[in-house]
Amino acid sequence: MGLEQRIAERSEELAGKWADLILGTYPPETQAVWKSNREIFSNPVGHAIRTAASELIPLLLAWNDADAVAAALTRLVKIRAVQDFAPSQALSFVFLFKKLLRKEFMKELAAKGALEELLAFETRVDNLAVIAFDLYVSARDQVQRMRVEEVKRAHTNIVRRANLMQKDVAAPKAE
Repeated sequence: MGLEQRIAERSEELAGKWADLILGTYPPETQAVWKSNREIFSNPVGHAIRTAASELIPLLLAWNDADAVAAALTRLVKIRAVQDFAPSQALSFVFLFKKLLRKEFMKELAAKGALEELLAFETRVDNLAVIAFDLYVSARDQVQRMRVEEVKRAHTNIVRRANLMQKDVAAPKAE
């Protein structure tokens, strides 16, 4: 049985382990809450992480729909783009999947002399990282544009109020 078949058989289990690794990148207090609470409304970030991990593994296996890969990846990348992570930390979740694959399958494949299967599949994960990087840059750019627009709106409101105050102060005196 090949690596892809083994991954497909254990997709749910691997998705859960990958989600746990991703959640492990957060502070311990946050991890405790997000790992224990699986409700979409009370824990939208934890739910999004689990959902993205579950969606990405079958997409990596099929590797034939770039739009679906980007859509699944976008949800997770956008969350990490607005959080207080350095870019390398924000995108490290992709490489955590490689770490998981090596932990789960390296010994077995090495014993069979089939490490090239793992390396070939890891190329897909590397390509996933490239896609994630593009999405991350786009999301951060969007955040920065929103911040600039907010500053412009605030500045416009301040100027508008200042002009109103100036008109009140400069009103002619009654005779």
